[in-house]
Amino acid sequence: MQELLAVLPDWLGVYLLIVNVATIAVYGADKRRAKQGRWRVPEKTLFLAALLFGGTGGTIGMFFFHHKTKHWYFRIFFPLLAIVQLGIFGYLMQILGKH
Repeated sequence: MQELLAVLPDWLGVYLLIVNVATIAVYGADKRRAKQGRWRVPEKTLFLAALLFGGTGGTIGMFFFHHKTKHWYFRIFFPLLAIVQLGIFGYLMQILGKH
C-alpha cells in the first residue's frame, strides 16, 4: 500500500494532464463541427469530461474557443468545478507529501 501511495501523486498528475488536454481537444472539435454544421459532441459528454477532473481543461477550452460561453450553466459550473478540482488535487498532494 505504501508503494501505491508513493506513486499516486505522479500518476495523478499524468492523469490530470491527459484528461484536461483531451477535454480542451473535445471543445475544439465540437466548435469546429458547430461551424461546419456537422454532428456535434453532446453536452453531457462535455460535462462528463469535466467531471472526470477535466474542469480546468473545460474552462480553458470554453474560453479559448469561445464555445458554450452563452450558456450560463457552462460559464458558472466549469470554473467552479475547476477550482474545486484544483483544491482537491492540492490537498491530495499535501497529504501525500508532494508539494
